Amino acid sequence: MMNLPNKLTLLRMILVPFFVVFMLAPVFGEADRWIALAVFIIASLTDLLDGKIARKYDLVTNFGKLMDPLADKILVSSALICLCALDRLAGWIVIVIISREFIISGLRQIAADNGVVIAASYWGKYKTTFQMIMICLLIADIGALKLLTLIVTWIAVILTIVSLADYMYKNRQVFMEDK
Repeated sequence: MMNLPNKLTLLRMILVPFFVVFMLAPVFGEADRWIALAVFIIASLTDLLDGKIARKYDLVTNFGKLMDPLADKILVSSALICLCALDRLAGWIVIVIISREFIISGLRQIAADNGVVIAASYWGKYKTTFQMIMICLLIADIGALKLLTLIVTWIAVILTIVSLADYMYKNRQVFMEDK
């Protein structure tokens, strides 16, 4: 039986195709971006809630450990790719952000294989917050907020790089050791 955090994770994954459709396919015209934004925000909130509920009520499961970070990566990657396809975000930014996620996932896998758990850092949390704000601003695409969107995008990119460097430095022993 699936617990509530796992259902929220599953909901996030189910929302991704709907988000992509409203981002890329003309369904309701101008309303599409607002529907896509609402779907993205709801999906993002499920990410916030599932972890808090799982930890608070000791509902952490193997399904959640695997699927929660995967659902997060699928949601964010889908949003970034859609924004790139719509020429709202440079391809190199998408590559930097997605590459960071692959590198951290690999580092976590190596650490787990060695019995080491890599906790989320504050840099990673700040990075996630700014990426989510950036994505929301880019989806909304409001002309009066162009400068704010640009500033938030640069902060998100910088935090993406800084958080990667922080993880790599703090956990360098993980990938320096040979079995």
